[in-house]
Amino acid sequence: MGIVNLTPDSFSGDGVDDCAAAIAQAAVQRDAGADLLDLGAESSRPGAAPVPAEVEMARLLPVLHAVRDWGLPISVDTAKPEVMRAVIDVGAAMINDIAALQTPGALDVVAASDAAVCLMHMQGEPRTMQADPHYTNVTQEVRDFLAARVAACAAAGIVRERLLIDPGFGFGKTVAHNYMLLRELQRLGEVGVPVLAGLSRKSMLGAVTGQPNGVARVYASVAAAVLAVSRGAKIVRVHDVAATRDALAVFAAMNVAAAEKGA
Repeated sequence: MGIVNLTPDSFSGDGVDDCAAAIAQAAVQRDAGADLLDLGAESSRPGAAPVPAEVEMARLLPVLHAVRDWGLPISVDTAKPEVMRAVIDVGAAMINDIAALQTPGALDVVAASDAAVCLMHMQGEPRTMQADPHYTNVTQEVRDFLAARVAACAAAGIVRERLLIDPGFGFGKTVAHNYMLLRELQRLGEVGVPVLAGLSRKSMLGAVTGQPNGVARVYASVAAAVLAVSRGAKIVRVHDVAATRDALAVFAAMNVAAAEKGA
């Protein structure tokens, strides 16, 4: 999943606040081999202020109109029901919701469509989520929350084939919490739907490498993506598509060789 940030304040250093630049960024991700694109027009970095729905839609819709016929599924990163409805009407194939459809009205909007949805775990909300994250057992609590949200979707008529889950690396978690989730990512497979992992350029990588900003965390991001896939992630959400694809190709070749030896 190639990231396209339509925000001027993205933590990763690749945000844009211009339609033409966003379309160009989407084309770079497509040409690098992304299987799907994820458009986001509201920063969810720690401390980020909310963006009005009107602003979010003004950023998203022109870009979505431009890229919807490229032959790639388009995901839109939003937690607002009115934005969800608008982008689904224009052709978004998936909603990527950091609030896991808990915003009033969001569940109904997705249930009334045929769009897929990624349900993410977040403790708190972006402005305060990193103030004091705390868990007794982070993996179990994240797993239980996501299982409950999957059940809520099923009760609303959203079939499991439309669902993905995301542990929410960096969303209300300490560095230790994040690495425990990565180590135990396979446990999220117990929920019974595919796992999406978004680790690209995040501060948890800077914490262990000393790299001060998003662009400098490319190598750590690629390593994290491979580790996530090795632990069961079916989709990795990344800024650096070409580098990640190359690394995953090597990982896949190793697994093919192992399987052939076993056969």
